[in-house]
This record gives sequence, structure tokens and C-alpha cells, in this order.
Amino acid sequence: MKLFVTGGAGFIGSNFIHYWLKKYPRDEIINFDKLTYAGNLDNLLQIKNNPSYHFIKGDICNLEQVNLSTKGVDIIVHFAAESHVDRSITDPGVFVETNIVGTQRLLESALKNKIKHFHHISTDEVFGSLELDNKSKFNELTVYNPRSPYSASKAGSDHLVRSYYHTYGLPVTITNCSNNFGPYQHPEKLIPLAITNVLEEKKIPIYGDGLNCRDWLFVEDHCRAIDLVVREGKKGETYCIGGLKKEISNLELAMKILKLLGKDKSYLEFIDDRLGHDRKYSIDWTKAQEKLGWQPEHDLDTWLEKTVGWYKNNSWWWIKLKQSDWDRYYKKHYKGGLIK
Repeated sequence: MKLFVTGGAGFIGSNFIHYWLKKYPRDEIINFDKLTYAGNLDNLLQIKNNPSYHFIKGDICNLEQVNLSTKGVDIIVHFAAESHVDRSITDPGVFVETNIVGTQRLLESALKNKIKHFHHISTDEVFGSLELDNKSKFNELTVYNPRSPYSASKAGSDHLVRSYYHTYGLPVTITNCSNNFGPYQHPEKLIPLAITNVLEEKKIPIYGDGLNCRDWLFVEDHCRAIDLVVREGKKGETYCIGGLKKEISNLELAMKILKLLGKDKSYLEFIDDRLGHDRKYSIDWTKAQEKLGWQPEHDLDTWLEKTVGWYKNNSWWWIKLKQSDWDRYYKKHYKGGLIK
């Protein structure tokens, strides 16, 4: 079987490629990635010489390039996206271009090249925000209510994917996942930002009161879920994928990281809240459990500790990502530059 993986040099995409080739070594994977700041071929050094793995530097918005690259492909697994909410607030246009226009170009190529299965990776953020005292959870029937340019662009891509199923009969599936964590995650995201800042003896920036709650999913559990959906999921269906039974606040998560690194709360720096900051996400993954037999296997405490260990042992990987333009980025998003 031949898979075409978009965004395979990114965090979740690269973990998925490692997972798939380990489990299905006879399959062939084409990694199609533009290599923006978030794409990093260092994520795939271990398999770069694997004869079953091929890399193409390409842009999903380039229809001609996508058409050519997807010929003979059986399955498209679509990770490629602009995904950082902070960046979407300051530059929403690139999110519309990549996440909506790029997805449409992929869908068009999938139709033209008669792809057998198009799987689209999306986010729980398309469902909007819950109040902290709201005990309900997002599920596959939750009405979309995106509140940031990022989540709005992902909602648009979800709708496009479904439209190609209903209008053209393209065999598609979608997974809406919660926040992922694990190795190879860019240090702009909360968990690696917190870990690497403390390793550099800098503080962890905490938006607002820090009580915003999230559901955290270890990246390998996400990869297993995608595997099951690709092999056994019903075409035209959506599956919600989450990692926890109880959400955790950003503040509590930061304190867990500080404890693992032997630091105290003096390493916290409360800053002005993010514009339109969603208060709470919570995922009900009952459908994936009942229909596919999936459930998360990696608990937060154990695998957060392993993730902290990975960043401690792989400073070569992340230090260069926090050089060059990092200070300008930090000043722009966290008001005041690198926190001492």
C-alpha cells in the first residue's frame, strides 16, 4: 500500500510516519512537506535512508505539483496545516491559504487520481469553547463554533472534506483530536515551550489566570487512532480522539512540568491573556471506542515525564529552533521578549 502523507516533517506527521513504517514495513510512504518553520527533517533522520520512505518538498496549494505527486497513491493522510493559534491571530491570511485552499487542492487531486481513502486530521477547536463548570464534552454531533482564525480555517477544511464525500463520492474520514504532546513538537507549543524555557533557566509564560483547561493526547495514541480509522473507519464519518477522562488546567500542567524539572512556582510568569482565548476543551471519544475498539493507552503523568526526558536528552534538536528569529517571535506573542 502506498500512502501520501502531507506535513510529514511536522510534529504529528513525523510521529505518524515513524509509527506506520514500524508497524507496516512493507508499505511505502511519500512525505510531502513545504518545510515551513514547523517542518523539520531532523524529525525523520532515523528513517531517511529507508527504501520505503520518500520525501518530496512541495506545497499543497500547488495543484500541479500535488496532482503529479499523488499519482499511484492509495491513501492520503492529510496533516499539513498552519496550527498555532497565536500566529493565526497576528497573520490569519496564511491560515486561510494553507488550511482551506490547500485542503481543497488536495481533495481535487484525490478525486482526479482516484484515491481510495482521504483521511483528514482536524482539531477539537472547531467546536469552540466550554465554560469551566460545563460538564459536557465535544462529540461528533457538536455544532461547530470556531473562535480563532486557526479554528475557523480548520472548520472550513472539515466542511470541504465532507462536501467532497457528499457531492463527488470521494471516500473520506476525519478525526478531530485534542491537544497532542510528545517528542518532536515545536517549542512554540505550550508543553515544549514550558520544558525548554525551564531548561534554559527562563520562566514559563502563562496566559491570563492559567485556568484554561485542555484535554491532552499523547501523540502515539493519536497515531494508533488514525491507523484504525484508515483501516476500519466508515467512509464519510468523523471520529473524535481525546486523551484524558478529566481535563487539566494550563497552570496545573505547568506545575507538573516544574516538579519534574525540580523547580518551583517562581518560574511562572503570568501575562496578558490571549485574544479570544478558549476557556475549555473536552473530548468524548466514545464513538472511536465503540466502533473501532480504540482508547488512549498513555496516561498524562507517565508520558509527560517521558516527554520532559526526551527534551532534556535532545537539546540538539530544539536549541536551534529557538535561535535566529525566536526573540522577535517571543516579543510579538508574549509581550516583552525572552522572560528571564
